[in-house]
Amino acid sequence: MDGALQQEREERFVARISRRSIARANPITLALAALALALGAISFLIGPARLGVGELFSGLFASHGTAAIIAREIRLPRALLALVVGAALGASGAALQGLFRNPLADPGVTGVTSSAGFGAVVAMYFGFAAINPLVLPASAIAGALATSTILYFLSRSGAERTALILAGAAIASLATAMTALAMSLAPNPYAITEMVRWMMGSLKDCTLADLALATPPVALGIVLLMASARNLDALTLGEEAAQSLGVDVHGLRRRVVIGVALATGAATAAAGAVSFVGLVVPHLLRPFYGYEPARLIWPSALGGAALVSAADIAVRLIAPDGQLLVGVMTAMIGAPFFIWLILRMRRET
Repeated sequence: MDGALQQEREERFVARISRRSIARANPITLALAALALALGAISFLIGPARLGVGELFSGLFASHGTAAIIAREIRLPRALLALVVGAALGASGAALQGLFRNPLADPGVTGVTSSAGFGAVVAMYFGFAAINPLVLPASAIAGALATSTILYFLSRSGAERTALILAGAAIASLATAMTALAMSLAPNPYAITEMVRWMMGSLKDCTLADLALATPPVALGIVLLMASARNLDALTLGEEAAQSLGVDVHGLRRRVVIGVALATGAATAAAGAVSFVGLVVPHLLRPFYGYEPARLIWPSALGGAALVSAADIAVRLIAPDGQLLVGVMTAMIGAPFFIWLILRMRRET
């Protein structure tokens, strides 16, 4: 009976993946893209300098002047980086939830973001970041990759989803503690300020160089996740069923782990530890797209970009002095959502 049921599930899955995915043509996907672009444009227009819309857009193409400096060097990098960071975290969250078949998985909850932040802090603390601009994102990616690999081996060993979340929480606590230790031993106040930024998450003072360093790894990471999406659909049936459908499960896990590490590590190197985006966005979108990871990764990237842009706009409107950080805003949204999600899952079991 179990074998017949499993065969029926596999047949339904094969029939489903044989149909063309409509995620990209879905009006909701187009609306998410438009929302992300609109919020990015609003973010570009907001700032302490009293410049009109025409002045700002003219400043993008001007060779000199105050408007050119503000538009190109301050407003544009921050607006675009919010979109890049949000896309990285949203896509990574959807992929991790599909990989671990765990609705609580997220780069922040599993410790990937904290480890990436710790990698960046290590590069700053020992002065490696001053050697070459690529060292900082590389260190953050290495930290994210280390945690993703640990979780990967735990999932291979048969750890349940609760155990994976607890392991991720332990890793996040250790990374945060090590970051705090580095702060206490920091040689100067400037180093402490920078480390606090990594712990809290901030888009303040981001530059075009930060955007240029973060965008290629994030783009490559999202491409790897998108390329793995169909096989993640097969994994929802279980590893044995996925293998029977011709899926290389171990290769799939490696691609997702590397993709998440690239996207999350580069995003954290640029903006610090922005939490809960990858948890909240897939859950908000799942009622519209269903439970197939293949249909959720790209919309989650767009939704994540919109959420981080909205959070960055909110912190500048609430605290124009820059004391409120974007990571604090996303945590204020995500932490209650996480608690509600746990309570709902307990009621359903």
